[in-house]
Amino acid sequence: MSRDTAIERVRQAATRVAASHGLELFDLQFRRESIGWVLRVVLDRPWQESEGPEGPDRAVGIEDCQRVSHDLGTLLDVDDDLGAALEKAYTLEVSSPGLDRPLRHEADYRRFTGRLAKVVTSRPVEGQTSFSGRLSGFDEGHILLSEGRRVHRVPLDEVRRARLEVEF
Repeated sequence: MSRDTAIERVRQAATRVAASHGLELFDLQFRRESIGWVLRVVLDRPWQESEGPEGPDRAVGIEDCQRVSHDLGTLLDVDDDLGAALEKAYTLEVSSPGLDRPLRHEADYRRFTGRLAKVVTSRPVEGQTSFSGRLSGFDEGHILLSEGRRVHRVPLDEVRRARLEVEF
């Protein structure tokens, strides 16, 4: 079995386990790090635009991560085909996206309207490739990012990376 096929099977299993706890899979990585191979599973809560801004009670907590880690770890240990698919000893890490979470999709920009963010583009937009400001919406394929009185319109398809900024 190819590595990509094995990771896809683990991704499907992690998606099912997360859903059984009312969560969704945000990211899954399997890579070599200084401590050895790490299977990193990142969880999030499903969000609907009708829910409005995310409240603190909607964050993925330590207990959520523990439950998914326990269930997914057990599944990987018990299902010989699934656990053996990775073909390496690994450490399972389950976490949330964090306060400085990456922004990837249109729904993320809508969900976190009003929050500070940093956006880096692959090509210059308005003469620059790095933007910092408050997310003020999403319109026709463009992220709206307010910086003082100025509102930047950054095309989503030009974004190389974006993440929320931590506010205290």
